[in-house]
Amino acid sequence: MLEVSGIRIPLSALDGTDARELAACRRALARRLRVSEGNLGPVERRRRSIDARKRGDVQLTFTLRAELAGGAGAERALLSRLSRRRVDKSVRVVEETPYGFPAPVAHPAARPVVVGAGCAGLFCALSLARAGLEPLLVERGDDAARRTEAVRRHDETGELDPESNIQFGVGGAGTFSDGKLNTGTRSAAHRLILETFVAAGAGADILWDAKPHVGSDVLPSVVTEIVRQIEEAGGEVRCRCRMTDLEVAGGEVRSVTLASAGADGAGREERMPTSCVVLACGHSARDVFELLRERDVPMERKTFAMGVRIEHLQADIDRALYGAAAGHPALGAAPYKLSCHLPSGRSAFSFCMCPGGYVVSAASEPGGVCTNGMSLSDRAGSNANSGLLANVFPEDLPGDDVLAGIALQRACERAAFAAGGGGFVAPAQLVGDFLADTPSSAGGRVTPTYPRGVAWGEVGPCLPGYVTETLRAAIPMLGRRLRGFDAADAVLTGVETRSSSPVRVTRGDDGQSVGVRGLWPVGEGAGYAGGIMSAATDGILAAEKIVTSLSSR
Repeated sequence: MLEVSGIRIPLSALDGTDARELAACRRALARRLRVSEGNLGPVERRRRSIDARKRGDVQLTFTLRAELAGGAGAERALLSRLSRRRVDKSVRVVEETPYGFPAPVAHPAARPVVVGAGCAGLFCALSLARAGLEPLLVERGDDAARRTEAVRRHDETGELDPESNIQFGVGGAGTFSDGKLNTGTRSAAHRLILETFVAAGAGADILWDAKPHVGSDVLPSVVTEIVRQIEEAGGEVRCRCRMTDLEVAGGEVRSVTLASAGADGAGREERMPTSCVVLACGHSARDVFELLRERDVPMERKTFAMGVRIEHLQADIDRALYGAAAGHPALGAAPYKLSCHLPSGRSAFSFCMCPGGYVVSAASEPGGVCTNGMSLSDRAGSNANSGLLANVFPEDLPGDDVLAGIALQRACERAAFAAGGGGFVAPAQLVGDFLADTPSSAGGRVTPTYPRGVAWGEVGPCLPGYVTETLRAAIPMLGRRLRGFDAADAVLTGVETRSSSPVRVTRGDDGQSVGVRGLWPVGEGAGYAGGIMSAATDGILAAEKIVTSLSSR
C-alpha cells in the first residue's frame, strides 16, 4: 500500500460533507502520484489537519493511503519512477503489523483487581480480560447511565453525590471533559485505542483527525460498550464498589478490602486475596492516597497546575485563527493551545481547550467548587473555554507531607465555594477587571456557561498569590499570540484545580510500586499520564507487563 503525506486541499474544494472530502482526497492523490483515479483502490485517510498559518489561505492537509492497481509490484515501480525524477519524496510503501492486545496466558490462583474504571483502568482490564486473566474491575461511582443522571441532578439542584459525579464513575473524569484524544506521546498502542473507541461507537473520524475528540454526549455509550467487552472476555465490573484497605506483607500485596453498596442500599465489605492490584484510581481519589500513605506505599510530590476557566465567544476565536474562512463547514469550531514563560521563571498555559463547549461543575466533595470544561460531539456551543493554569511546584508547598498538594487543592476549592456563596455557585470575574485587580459586578458579551451559576466578584483570592500573579502577567502575553484572548469582557470562572495529580505513586521500570510488589500504579492518578490517550496507553502497557510477569513464573 502507498502512503502519501502533505496533500493539501483548498477549502473551495470542500463543503463539510464526508463524501465531498473523500472525492477531493482521491483526486488530489491521483494527481500527486500521476496516475488515473481508476488505478487507485479505496483511499484511506490516515491524518487530517488544518493549516491556518496563513489566515488568507486556510487549507486542509492530509496523509492518505491507497493500493495501486497491479499490486505491490506496480507500487514499487511507481515509487522508483518518482524517486528517479525527484518528483516527490513524501510517497512511501507501507507494510504494518497491527498492534494487538496481549495473548492469553495461564490464569493465576487469584485474579487481578483493577481499581478505577477511568481510561487507564478500562483498557488495562480489557487487556487482562483478553489475556484470559478474568480481572475484577471495581469503580466507586455508577455506570455511565446512572452517572449521567447524577451529573444532571447536581447541575440542576446542587445535590452532590460524592461517589458518582464528574470525577467518579465509569469512564473517569475524561467522560465529561470533551473526550479529546490527541496526545503529545507516541505509542504503537494509540491506533489500537482509537480502533477500540470506534468499535465501541465513536465516530470513525477519530482515526485520522489530527485533533480527535469523541464528545461528552457520545462517551457514556462508548465506555458502556467497553465494559460489555470486558465482561464478554471474562472480566467482572462492579460499580459502587470502593477499595477501602490494602493488605501488604513482606513487601508484597496480599489482599484488598472492597466495600460495595447492595441493591438494598446496605453496605457490604469483602476481603479479596490477590497478588496483583492495578491502581488506576484517578487524580481525585484523595481517600486512596491517604490509604497509601497509611500503608507506607512510596509516593512523592509532583508538579501540578491550578487556575481558572476562561471563556470567549467561539466566533471571536474562529475569526482570530481562521480569518475570512471562519465558519466554513469543513473547519468547525477552532481550537487553540497557548503557553508563555514569564521573567519570574513561572509559566502559564491553556489546558483542555473545549471549542463550542461548556464550563462544568467538577466537584467531588461537599463544600468545594471545582471547574472543568467539556464539548459535545458537534461542538456547537456559543462559547470557547479552556483552563488557564499556572504550575505549582513541589517547593511551593509547605512542610514535608507528601499530600500537601491535595491540601492546597482542597483549600482553593473551599475558598471558591465560599466566594460563590454556597450551592456550588462559582466565583467569576471579567478579564479586564482581573487585570486591573478590581471586582466585577456584572458580565458582558460572554454569558458564562457554568451550570450552577456564577457570583460576580474576584477569582484571584481563591488561588495562591503566585498563581494569581502568574495568570495576571500571562494574559496580555497570550493576547499577543491569539488576538482577543485578553479581551476585557472574556470571563474567568474559578477554580480549576484538578488538571493533574499533585502526587506520584512511585514505580520502577517493571511497572510495579518501588516498595510493594504486585501493586501496579497507572494513569493520571498515579502521576504517569495526562489525558485519555496517555492514560489508556499506560493501562495497556501495565497489562502487558503483568502478562509478561505471569508468563515468566
